Amino acid sequence: MFTLNCNGRLLIIDKPLVIGIINTTPDSFYTGSRQYTIDTALKQAETMLQQGATILDIGGQSTRPGSELVSEAEEADRVLPIIETIVKNFPKAFISVDTFYAGVAMQSAAAGATIINDVSGGTLDNTMLQTVGKLHIPYICMHIKGTPQTMQQHATYEDVVKEVLDYFILRLNECKTAGIHDVIVDPGFGFAKTIQHNFRLLQHLSAFTILEKPLLTGLSRKGTIQKTLNVTAAGALNGTTVLNTIALLNGAHILRVHDVKEAIEAIQLVEAYKES
Repeated sequence: MFTLNCNGRLLIIDKPLVIGIINTTPDSFYTGSRQYTIDTALKQAETMLQQGATILDIGGQSTRPGSELVSEAEEADRVLPIIETIVKNFPKAFISVDTFYAGVAMQSAAAGATIINDVSGGTLDNTMLQTVGKLHIPYICMHIKGTPQTMQQHATYEDVVKEVLDYFILRLNECKTAGIHDVIVDPGFGFAKTIQHNFRLLQHLSAFTILEKPLLTGLSRKGTIQKTLNVTAAGALNGTTVLNTIALLNGAHILRVHDVKEAIEAIQLVEAYKES
């Protein structure tokens, strides 16, 4: 069991939970996650919470391979009104902001976000870790090499499991030095990884329990599923459920998904299976 301090509110992870993805971007790889207006984002938030999401992850920048970089100011303009509105309407919801900008992290926390989700693990803004440490809220630290624009050029490893694990050992020490007490680790499926790398990480996911931190997996509708099954993102729900199930069986504590209902059902079935 893990207990995370979310700005004075405790988030207890005693069984797997779900993060629902709400993107305020026009170019996210899955069109079903794009919410252009406050009203549509609020409706999506309500649906996800009703379906069982514990955390809502608000993102203002696509991080798909080769995506176009959005400035800090534009990203803030996209996410802050959404965060403020969701917090006002659903004050008991836990909100994370998906950003690698320290400035957006700080503004989002002021607007009510209580978790920072950084795909760069603090490597794209050298003030991020210090900022989160001062905010005293949980930090999702993901593995990546390069940037979202260049990462697939860096998808080379001698041993992907060992190298990602070594990365986290170093980054967790940096987080501790910066004053971050609650860290969630995310191996970064699809980020500077080939399909083979993703499957190997999934197969050996239990290795990351040595870190003694909550383990998040983000497999939802990603390219590994699309390319393996020869489907589009819109047709990748069944594949997502299969890989989420494998992740749960191998130790995942948090599923970050576009489809909350199906993820919750996977958790319920896996928990029943384990208890039988």
